[in-house]
Amino acid sequence: MNKKLTFYLPRILSLLFVGFISLFSLDVFGSYHGLSLIIALFMHLLLPALLLIFVLLAWKFGIIGAVVFTGFAILYGFQVSDHIVWILLISGPSLIAGVLYFVDWYSKYKHN
Repeated sequence: MNKKLTFYLPRILSLLFVGFISLFSLDVFGSYHGLSLIIALFMHLLLPALLLIFVLLAWKFGIIGAVVFTGFAILYGFQVSDHIVWILLISGPSLIAGVLYFVDWYSKYKHN
């Protein structure tokens, strides 16, 4: 497999995933006003901000991305186990990104 593809594909997918998760914070604009809007928006954007920090760390250390995104997919899947569509839409891309991070890390580890 192409080294550039295995390097950039999980990183781009995880950035798109963080952007997708961030879209769910837009629902606060219809329900809150004033200071409560700011607090609600902050609370809704905590997880995407945390995932973005892990994407930045995973840019250098791919194993971090493998562990974090795979772990997120598994934990989210257990949390909403009765909603299969939610699992597919949220855990699916996260699990794919985690596996791709692992493939990238393993291909570098194997060659060293």
